Amino acid sequence: MLHTLKNYFLIFFSLFCSSYASAEVNPYLFIDINSQKMVSVLQNNSELFKSDRNKYENKIKEIFEPMIDFKRISASVMGKKYYLLATKEQKYDFINIFRDSLLNTYSETLAQWGDSSISTIILDYDESQDIKNIEVKQILDTGSNKYPISYKLRKNDEDWKIINIIINGVNLGLTFRNQFQALAISHNDNIELTLQNWVSDAGDAGVS
Repeated sequence: MLHTLKNYFLIFFSLFCSSYASAEVNPYLFIDINSQKMVSVLQNNSELFKSDRNKYENKIKEIFEPMIDFKRISASVMGKKYYLLATKEQKYDFINIFRDSLLNTYSETLAQWGDSSISTIILDYDESQDIKNIEVKQILDTGSNKYPISYKLRKNDEDWKIINIIINGVNLGLTFRNQFQALAISHNDNIELTLQNWVSDAGDAGVS
């Protein structure tokens, strides 16, 4: 009996590892599995949302942060002109500043979706084609409305990372880049002052 249980456990473990490995290389599964984790946080922590908002949002960040290519996105947000003007230290600083602001923006928005559901449009994916860029689409159902979400992904080595998000037609990468450029212009292209005054704001992307 013990031997049989061990065999069942090994089978379960191998299937779990296989599923997880597939999610790492399949961009559609990568987005879908992590999205459902976030939905689970939303549905199972309503009391925590009321009692400890920061702890609630940190649960979302723990899932979302490893999915993002912050180095690539932050460079895109700065734009070629300001990226070339920035020192190595300023580029590094902005990665950290932008990471915090993006995670806060996303988690605060997601936290207000409550009992929403998210469905991923999963298409056929052939790993042998060695595709480096792909778009994964979802539908967010808030109960009263449905909104499209689009993730732009890029493959780094064997892992997929998010490099942009479009929510209900609002391109977050473009929105943040416009904000950075406007802020830089208002500070006479002073990168240090721009970083010190950076506050990302994509609103609620029209999702309510």
